[in-house]
Amino acid sequence: MDRKWIYYVGLGLVSIIWGANFGVSRSAMETFDPILFTFIRFGGAIPFFFLLLKLREGSVGITWKAALKLAVIGLIGVTVLEIAVMYSIKYTTLANASLLNVAPWPIFAALLAPLFVKEKFTSRLAVGGAAAAVGVVLIITGGGDGLDLSSEHMIGNLLALGVSIIGALFNLACMPLMKQYSALRVSAWFILFGALFMFPLTLGSWSKVEWASLGAGHYAAIGYNILICTLFAFVVWNACMFKIGAARANFFRYIVPASAVVVGYIMFNEQVTMLQLGGGICIALGLVWIGMERQQKPGI
Repeated sequence: MDRKWIYYVGLGLVSIIWGANFGVSRSAMETFDPILFTFIRFGGAIPFFFLLLKLREGSVGITWKAALKLAVIGLIGVTVLEIAVMYSIKYTTLANASLLNVAPWPIFAALLAPLFVKEKFTSRLAVGGAAAAVGVVLIITGGGDGLDLSSEHMIGNLLALGVSIIGALFNLACMPLMKQYSALRVSAWFILFGALFMFPLTLGSWSKVEWASLGAGHYAAIGYNILICTLFAFVVWNACMFKIGAARANFFRYIVPASAVVVGYIMFNEQVTMLQLGGGICIALGLVWIGMERQQKPGI
C-alpha cells in the first residue's frame, strides 16, 4: 500500500472523532457554559501536550519569532474560532451553521493555499471536492431542518461563513511552521496560547458549575475532549495535513457531519434519512477520488 493512504486514514479518523464529539459533548453543555467547557478542553490538554513533547523530543522550546507567530495562530485558530462557532450556532439555525461552518472551509483552504504553500488545485481535487461538498449539503439539509436564509439569521450566517475563512487560514498558517518544528510542538504551543487568551472569558462561569454533582458522564466527556479530540486529534491532523497538503487534507473535514449523524443515531436514536445516506456515499466517493491522485509533496 502506498504510504499516503496512512495519512488519509489519519485524516478520516480525526474527522470521525470530531464528528462524534457533537454527541459526546451535548449532555455536558447542559452543565457547563460553552466557553468554559471549551477552555477545559484545550487548557486540560496542555500538560499532556508538553509532557509528551518532552518525552518524545527531549525539549519543549521554540524561538521568540515562532512564539509570536504561534500566539497569533492560537488567538485566531483556537480562541476566536471556537467562540465564533458557538455564536454562529446561537444566532442562526443549526442547519445553517453546520453547512456554512463546514462546506466552504476546504474551498477557502484551496483558494488561499498559494499564500502559504505551493499546492496545485487540480481537476481531480475539484471534482472530488465538489462531490464531497454535495454530500455535506445532502446530509445537513436531509435531516429535516432545512436552510433558512432570512434576514433575522444574517449575523449568524456571516459568523458561520467567517468560521470557514478563519479555519482555513488557521490550518494554512501552521504549514510553514511545521517545516521547522514537529506537528506535536506546533500543536502544543498554539493550543497553549489559545487557552491563555480564552481564560479571561471564563472567569464568570466557574462558580456557576455544581462541581460536586458532576457524574461519570461529565468526566468521560471531558476526558474524551482533552485526550482524544484535542491531544490525539490535533497532532494527527497536523502531521497528516503537512504530508499531503492543506487543500487536499481539508476536504476530509466533510466526514465530520456524516460522523455526527451516525453518532446521533446511535446515542440519541435520531432518524437517518435516505438523503443523508446518499450524502454519505457522495462524500466517500469524492474523498476516494481525491485520494487516488498521485500526490506531490507540497512546497512551503
